[in-house]
Amino acid sequence: MQTAPFRADQVGSLLRTKELKDARSAREAGTIDATELKAIEDVEIKKLIARQEDTGLRAVTDGEFRRSMWHYDFLERLDGVESYQSDHGIAFKGGIATKSKALRVTGKLGFSGHPMIEHFRFLMENTHVTPKMTIPSPSVLHFRGGRKAISETIYPDMADFFHDLGLAYQKAVRAFADAGCRYLQLDETNLAYLCDPEQCRMLRERGDDPDKLPLAYADMINTAIAERPADMRITMHLCRGNFRSSFIATGGYEPVADVLFNRINVDGYFMEWDTDRAGGFEPLRLIPKGKMVVLGLVTSKIGTLESKDDLKRRIHEASRFAEMDQLCLSPQCGFASTEEGNTLGEEEQWAKLGRIVEIARELWGSA
Repeated sequence: MQTAPFRADQVGSLLRTKELKDARSAREAGTIDATELKAIEDVEIKKLIARQEDTGLRAVTDGEFRRSMWHYDFLERLDGVESYQSDHGIAFKGGIATKSKALRVTGKLGFSGHPMIEHFRFLMENTHVTPKMTIPSPSVLHFRGGRKAISETIYPDMADFFHDLGLAYQKAVRAFADAGCRYLQLDETNLAYLCDPEQCRMLRERGDDPDKLPLAYADMINTAIAERPADMRITMHLCRGNFRSSFIATGGYEPVADVLFNRINVDGYFMEWDTDRAGGFEPLRLIPKGKMVVLGLVTSKIGTLESKDDLKRRIHEASRFAEMDQLCLSPQCGFASTEEGNTLGEEEQWAKLGRIVEIARELWGSA
């Protein structure tokens, strides 16, 4: 029996339902309390789990329904990290930006518990298939703010920052494993960003060396997952930005492919390939035996449903560079990396996930 990732899989986040959005708005307005919000979240997540199972997916998530943003909600609860109201959000193409929020490191990094452990337990207790948990890669805490967002008093040497962050994540991975998690995904946008000359220029201007970061991030991720149980499958998701159907970065995977596939000790990779911004499939020639690649060929950014013939053609193109048995299919990213969601409808989302299951059954014999 195939282990995760599955032939038909998904990245993680799903469009928030109207009931959930209304409840979160009511909580912000103070008309319901945290207990009432959680009760509504529980109901909506149970319905979401059932819909994923009915669609034929073998791994389900909670859609990140308890989060506002895919990364900050996890990172701000690490020891030594705090969030604050910044004067700008994260800028995306098309002149749009996320909420004006940012993170900074003000103390020694660590992990002493996290509410997402309970979020996972709820998911596990309410599904009949594999529960999948998604958290941001540790690199996310560094890439966005860089040196300026990290206390020089606490971390005068950045090597110590990377070391402690890796160990904090190692405790987090252990905590998820102890809770029963056997399918964990690290959302790693930044290695894909390092393939974009514009992003690399930004890093150089602020004092970082983009040529050294892939190895630094790889070693930190390996530290994070070094003590996972033997039966725990860990994947990595790469994309170039996903907010209200916009993006940030452009560029094929070639600059980081060797480090990505041969230095980082994960079991599989969810890789964006829904547009030519991601380049060709040639980097797949470097994938070693025993690792899986989930082809993100179905876009989560628009509602138009991909044709079966086009998807099969592209999968066969990818199989020129990697064995067919090492390939799977998914959307290129989540449908709602933030609570605002992408610009498509819920039924369009479910049609895309259904199409992925359909293709997997026809090409590989099972989802």
